[in-house]
Amino acid sequence: MSATASKSHAEPYSGTATDEPPKTAQRVLIVDDSRLQRKILSSSVKRWGFEVFEAESGEQALEISKEVQPDLVLSDWMMPGMNGLEFCNAFRKASGDRYGYFILLTSKSEKNEVAMGLQAGADDFLTKPVDANELRARISAGERILLMQRELTEKNRLITDTLDELQRVYDSLDNDLLEAKKLQQSLIRERHKTFDTGEVSLMLRSSGHVGGDLVGFFPAGAGHLGLFSIDVSGHGISSALMTARLAGYLSGTAPDQNVALAKQDNGEYTFLPPEEVIETLNDLVLDEMDTEHYFTLLLADVNLETGHVRMSQAGHPHPLVQRVDGTIEQDGPGGFPVGLMSGISFTQFETQLNPGDRLLLLSDGVTECPASDGEMLQESGLESMLHDMSDVHGPSFFETLLWKLSDFAGDQPFPDDVSGILFAFHGTDNPK
Repeated sequence: MSATASKSHAEPYSGTATDEPPKTAQRVLIVDDSRLQRKILSSSVKRWGFEVFEAESGEQALEISKEVQPDLVLSDWMMPGMNGLEFCNAFRKASGDRYGYFILLTSKSEKNEVAMGLQAGADDFLTKPVDANELRARISAGERILLMQRELTEKNRLITDTLDELQRVYDSLDNDLLEAKKLQQSLIRERHKTFDTGEVSLMLRSSGHVGGDLVGFFPAGAGHLGLFSIDVSGHGISSALMTARLAGYLSGTAPDQNVALAKQDNGEYTFLPPEEVIETLNDLVLDEMDTEHYFTLLLADVNLETGHVRMSQAGHPHPLVQRVDGTIEQDGPGGFPVGLMSGISFTQFETQLNPGDRLLLLSDGVTECPASDGEMLQESGLESMLHDMSDVHGPSFFETLLWKLSDFAGDQPFPDDVSGILFAFHGTDNPK
């Protein structure tokens, strides 16, 4: 503290009801170029239990306030050098996060002069000569303001700390989800594969980091290829975990664990009837998985030599066949989702692919993709897209489909996972 400033410690509290000691403001800075005025004010303020600091000029008061950070300031308006308004403005700039209640002492009462004081940062005014009772009332009002301000500051600090902690948790979860996304995408070991009589391409795009869609294929015995398209209810981590579990049931690398395959006496595997496979999966989900999730599924057994396809549908969108002449067929029995009810039977249906035809299995994230006006693409919109893509093949097909779907959605994020399988049949006499 400056050597020219006077400091007075609080005198013992008298204990009267009208002189209850303050709980918020502890330090009061009195600024007046008149020693008599400072003495009069100090006498009253010290009697109320405050620690008092005095300054005879705005410049000196500014130096003191930097050292002691007063809770409340009583400053005269008219002083030589830096006047009360200039000091108030400088005090506000130097206060930082700690707020000090500023009462300006003045003989001015004009509205425009009061407005000038408020604009400079003053909180309240007292007309000179100062009445002790009015001064005590104004200080009490200042204490209430300081209490609310400091409670708000503390709450803001707690909110900031909480937000910082939430951000750290979010960053950690985000990193974990990025790794989970890599793991889920790794469930699709091959995105494209060519056979002697055809080729298969896969697409999986989650609406978030991870999702509930899964597509895949697996060898299903001599000359046969298994295809599956799954859409687990919900989104996020729990749905993604279920897709990982289901991937094991339809594994292409561990045929002895694949519920769609039966091992023959000669050691070879054959594809079981698709409807029986889905019934088996329905029982496994209900009996072995403690989950509220269910899923839709389309399971297909493709004869790579003849192009004959047998399928079973469990609540999944209809399979789509695009003939070599561009004609599109979408049909199927529909069926009931897997994992909702026990004792459900599923139906097998068939189609015949001729050379140049192709089979497309898609999740409902495609047909239910909304445009900017809320209208969904639906099967009719999908057909229009496919007519324009009849000459697009292999991985380029799904790249083009996603581009057209994004254009339809108005560049808005897809609200649901989007996945699909494209199998193009070339035939034995017409290799692609």
